[in-house]
Amino acid sequence: MHLSPAARLALRLVTAAGLAFVYVPLLVVVISSFNSARIFTWPPDGFTLEWWGRAWDNPGARAALSASLRAALGATAIALVLGTLLSFAVQRHRFFGREAVNLLVVLPIALPGIVTGIALQSSFRVLGVSLSLWTIVVGHATFCVVVVFNNVVARLRRVSRSLEEASMDLGADAFETFRLVTFPALRSALLAGGLLAFALSFDEIIVTTFTAGPGDQTLPLWIFTNLTRPNQAPVVNVVAVLLIAVSVVPIWLAQRLSEGALRGGAAGAH
Repeated sequence: MHLSPAARLALRLVTAAGLAFVYVPLLVVVISSFNSARIFTWPPDGFTLEWWGRAWDNPGARAALSASLRAALGATAIALVLGTLLSFAVQRHRFFGREAVNLLVVLPIALPGIVTGIALQSSFRVLGVSLSLWTIVVGHATFCVVVVFNNVVARLRRVSRSLEEASMDLGADAFETFRLVTFPALRSALLAGGLLAFALSFDEIIVTTFTAGPGDQTLPLWIFTNLTRPNQAPVVNVVAVLLIAVSVVPIWLAQRLSEGALRGGAAGAH
């Protein structure tokens, strides 16, 4: 589509304004983590690495980081197993209620987090399950499954069944066919889905608020709790930068994997 010079300029300005609206606040947090002042000042009073050292030595922040990593890894593992099994059931089989199952699997990521959190907390109370790190994992897995499911379903739609049929015609059983033919075709989709699930779980706070036990605190909860405490703002900024980095890297890797898979598929089609 041909655009006039004025339209191209307007499109660039709107794009730049949208990106600035999203990323300038993040840049301010990054710069503030190196500010020598104990309170927020702009421009910064000076440059220091003191707050980074204090953040690393802070036992509460380190415990919260460990809890976030364990919760994200647990939720990602559950999501990879359940998401893959559900994607095969929905994409490779025809049964009554198939579309309803597809909707029910995707629905949790569309629901408001507070609704999911309240529902999970009520369910745990009815079942007599004490809130702990494991209830956080289960809560995060409810929406992480969706990410893996969508990635694997999209890949299964592009994978031809003829290769699997040829493998089984040549004497391979179902397990060998999955290991040698199906899994290699799904490997990048599983990795991308796992990375996205990890990123979603790592920075989740709403569902975590309702599913965490009294002594359990993830990194987002630690930031929220310490945000208004005196003299904690510089350390909170450092932890926030760490949270941004750990969230952005998996998403970037997942995007690169997806783009590589699409380019590979397009090259194979030609």
